[in-house]
Amino acid sequence: MAEIVFERVTKRYDDGQLAVNALDLKIADGEFLVLVGPSGCGKSTALRMIAGLEEISDGSLVIDGAIANELSPRDRNIAMVFQSYALYPHLSVAENIGFGLKVRGSDKSEIRAKVEATAKLLELSELLDRKPGRLSGGQRQRVAMGRALVRSPKAFLMDEPLSNLDARLRGQMRAEIAHLQKMTGVTTVYVTHDQVEAMTMGDRVAVMNKGVLQQLAAPRVLYDSPANLFVAGFIGSPPMNLLPGKIVATEAGYALELGELTIALDDAALDARPGIPRFAGQPIIAGIRPEALRLLGSVTPGPSRFSGTVAFVEDLGASLLVHLDLAGASVVAAGVSEDGEELSSARTRLRAVVDGALPVGKGDPICLTVDPARIHLFDAKTEQAIGA
Repeated sequence: MAEIVFERVTKRYDDGQLAVNALDLKIADGEFLVLVGPSGCGKSTALRMIAGLEEISDGSLVIDGAIANELSPRDRNIAMVFQSYALYPHLSVAENIGFGLKVRGSDKSEIRAKVEATAKLLELSELLDRKPGRLSGGQRQRVAMGRALVRSPKAFLMDEPLSNLDARLRGQMRAEIAHLQKMTGVTTVYVTHDQVEAMTMGDRVAVMNKGVLQQLAAPRVLYDSPANLFVAGFIGSPPMNLLPGKIVATEAGYALELGELTIALDDAALDARPGIPRFAGQPIIAGIRPEALRLLGSVTPGPSRFSGTVAFVEDLGASLLVHLDLAGASVVAAGVSEDGEELSSARTRLRAVVDGALPVGKGDPICLTVDPARIHLFDAKTEQAIGA
C-alpha cells in the first residue's frame, strides 16, 4: 500500500494539447479515490501517469515517499485492473491468479501459498479449478483483482472497468469492487465518467474538467456543497436546475430575483450562505436540485412559487421526474451536459422529483416551491459558489 501525491503535475502533448494542468492531489494510503469528469477532462491521463504509461511534462509524482517520474512501469509495483478482466480462458482460476508470479520466476510452493491466501481473502477458494468461462461477471472481477493482489501491489488502478456492462451487472459490480477494496485495504484510484459510480464507490471524489481539478471531497460534500458551477451541474442525477438571476436588498433583508419571480432569503438561507450580502445587486446563478422542489396543492401563482404546465413526466417507480414549462418567459434555465458543455433552454423548463404516487400528468398546471436554504448560489462572473 502507498500514498500517491501529485505535486503540480502537468501533462502537455507534443501538439500543445494540455491534458492535465498543474494537478495537486494527495491520495492517502489505503484510500479509494475516484477521478470523475466528462470525456477528455484528463482523468485517464492522470491514471496513466501513475502507472508510468504517460510521461510527466512538469511537476512531481510521489509514490510511497519516492519521486516516481522516471521509474519504469514494472518498477512501480502498481497493478492495473482492466475493463475486460484480461483473463486467460484456457487457464484455471488458480493459474490465472498465479500467472504473474510464475512469469517472475517464483517457485511453485510460493505461488501455491500466495494463490491460496489470495483466494481465501476474495472468497474464491471453491473456484480455483474452474475456467473463466464458468464464472459469473462478479467472480471474474474478483479473479482479475486476485491476479493483481497476489503480488502485493502498492496500488490498484482502474480505468472505466464497468463501462461495457449492462445496468444490472454494473450495479452489482460497483458494490463488489468497493467491498473488495475495503477487504484488501489497497490504495485504489478508479477512473469513470459515470457520476453515479463516483458517488457510490469512493471515499473521496476528485472532479476534473479540461485538465483542472475542480473539487476534491467526500461524495456527500460534493452533492451538498459544490465548489463551482461545473461541479453543481455535473454531480447529481437528475442534474441541478441552473437559473440566472440576482440578489437584491429589501426592507426585510435580502431576496433572490429570478426574472419575474422573487424568493425571500430567510435567516436559514443567510446562515447557510453568509456571503450573500456581498453580492447584492450582482448577477448570480441559482442552483436548485430537482429533489429540493416541492409540489404544492394550490396552482395559484405567488411569491416563491414556480408555476407552469407539465411538459412531460418520467415515471421512475417510487418517484416521478416532472419536466415543467414555466409560465411566461420569466426565467431561463441552463445546465451542463455529460460532456461538460454548457447548455441553456429558452423554454424555461425545470426538472422536479416528486412522489411517484401523486397524480401528475402531461398538460397539468402545477406550482412548485423550494426551501430558500436549499438554493445554491454561484457568482455569475467567476462561477464559484457563494458561501462564506
